[in-house]
Parts: sequence; structure tokens; C-alpha cells
Amino acid sequence: MAEGRSVGAGTLALTCFGYFVLALLALHGLRPDYTPIDHMISDYAVGRLGWVMTSAFVAFAAGCLALAVGLYRFGPRSWVARGGAAFLIVATVGLLVTAAFPTDLETAPSTRTGDIHTISFLVNIVSIILAAGLLSASFGGDLAWRSFRPYALGVFGLTVVAFVVQFLSLHRGAPYGIANRFFVAVVMAWLLGTAHRLRRLAG
Repeated sequence: MAEGRSVGAGTLALTCFGYFVLALLALHGLRPDYTPIDHMISDYAVGRLGWVMTSAFVAFAAGCLALAVGLYRFGPRSWVARGGAAFLIVATVGLLVTAAFPTDLETAPSTRTGDIHTISFLVNIVSIILAAGLLSASFGGDLAWRSFRPYALGVFGLTVVAFVVQFLSLHRGAPYGIANRFFVAVVMAWLLGTAHRLRRLAG
């Protein structure tokens, strides 16, 4: 029974993250007016087909929740791992706020909705980085997860690099859209890899 639940949590997380990735890739073709170099992925939630990006954020949130539950039940038992899973739940809430409050486009006036979106964006980044760091460190203390630790730590290191690149690009004229996509891609590599490992443990 426990193995079946592990498979279920891992599969649900993989499905949700997979939907997020596919929806985001599709929007690059469906909204060519939002050029990647100077548009964050959140911009896709504004205007035509905005519901696709909104649904992608909801799927991202659901994936984080499924992964957190799966790791809490079947991951390492240390307090470090528990803390990492808790930060995934924080990210879940933050991503739902991101979905509910669309961003302001760079050329549009600032609104309260956009300000809330920006705050949730910062919460999401910090919580996901902390979750990945704590969980990656904890994997070495669990025999079932130990062999996954090098991958997790390596991708976590790239996540930190991507965060720095994203932060340094947050000004007009910089390729902040590309930096944003780089960060999201690395985060997805960590989340998808961890969800796949969770699913395999029961296989």
C-alpha cells in the first residue's frame, strides 16, 4: 500500500510538472508577440490565452504539493528533509497566489494585483531554492536516496547560479526574459528528477 502511494505521489507530481513544461513551451509558439528576451513567463498570463499560463501555475503548485507529500511520507526522515518539504508547501501557496494575481506588463501602470504577483514571485524563488538545497543535502543520509544526491546537488548548484543570473538581469534593457527561462528550466530539472526518483522507489 505504501509503495502504491509513493508511485501515486511521484506520478502526480510528474504529470503536473510535465503539464507546466508543455503549456509553457506551447505558449512560446502561440504568443510570438511576447518575445522571450524581454518578457517573463508570467506575462503569458496577461491577454489572449492567459488562462493557459494560469493553469500552468496551478499545475506547478499541485506538483509541488504532491512532491512535498510524497517526500514527507517516503523521503528521508531527517528534520532537514522535513524542512525542505515544508518549503515546497510554501511554494505551493505562493504559486497559487501567482496564478490568482496576474503580473503587470513592463509597459503597463503598476497595480496592486501586479504588486502581489511580484511578492509571490519572490516567495516562490526563495522557497524553491531552500527546498531544493535542504532536500538535496538530506538525500545523503537515506540509503534509498543516496545515489540520487549527486544529481540533486549538481542541479541545485545550477539553480543558485540561475538565481544570481536572474537577479542581476532584473533591470530595463537586460535579457531578463532569457534569465527567467533559464531559472525555470533548472528548477524543473530538479523537480522532475526528484519526482521521478520518488516514483522509481516503489517500482
